[in-house]
Amino acid sequence: MMDPANRGETGHGGYTRCYRHPDRATSLRCSRCERPICPFCSHDSPVGQRCPECSSGRGATRVVTARNMSGRVTPVVLAIILISAVIYLVQRQNWQFNVDYIHFTPAVEEGEWWRVITAAFLHSRGSVLHIVFNMYALYLFGPGLERQVGSLSFAGLYLTSAAAGGAAFQFLSEGAAVGASGAIFGLFGAVLIGVMPLRNTPMGAANLRRLLLLLAINLALPFLVSGIAWEAHVGGLAAGMAVMALWQRIPGGGGASFRRALTVYGLGVLVMAAVIAV
Repeated sequence: MMDPANRGETGHGGYTRCYRHPDRATSLRCSRCERPICPFCSHDSPVGQRCPECSSGRGATRVVTARNMSGRVTPVVLAIILISAVIYLVQRQNWQFNVDYIHFTPAVEEGEWWRVITAAFLHSRGSVLHIVFNMYALYLFGPGLERQVGSLSFAGLYLTSAAAGGAAFQFLSEGAAVGASGAIFGLFGAVLIGVMPLRNTPMGAANLRRLLLLLAINLALPFLVSGIAWEAHVGGLAAGMAVMALWQRIPGGGGASFRRALTVYGLGVLVMAAVIAV
């Protein structure tokens, strides 16, 4: 008869034993195959901790560390960067384009709900640093996430976070706003929830400290620099955290990618329905 720990069953106090190191008690499990793993065997992943097999080339994911968080640019990340760059050039040449697609709260109230999304692809004409910072942050955090959850789900995360950021600005402020900050903060939120299960491992703790420092700086900026829509930052961050928390509850195996996509796009629809209804 097999030891309950080797079968992956939870023993006294909620602990079992690592499948590679039977002498080590652990409460961690691989979020893909659900085998029990100790902190030594745990690898960082935005959708939970992974065992060595699932993090290697034999699995469906890669190990995510501070060094390879960006890596080779992925399709959706590249598309967003190119689209945003082209739109920025159009903005510089055509003022009416800005007027037609910025997030202007009175216009949204009058039924032009699409501005909540289109504004996420526009940036300030007054400073090129606005688009440079957002696209650089996307380049750093986007590819790792896209490889982990798939292009379809990643696109949904970006758009849903943008919508949530726009919704927060619509409900909590008034006036005009542009920028991808809501979407970018959604990525921050997703990565934050993704590394939380690994906070007790050396690598996870290091990544968590770096991310928290980056978040603290960016959340403090609106109090130091005028004209920054903090509402979009908070809304996008909350959406990204919620999406990743829901994704982590989805069992691995067949159909997981479809369920992730269904979850994130469903949440995005709910956010936009709230914008339209209010």
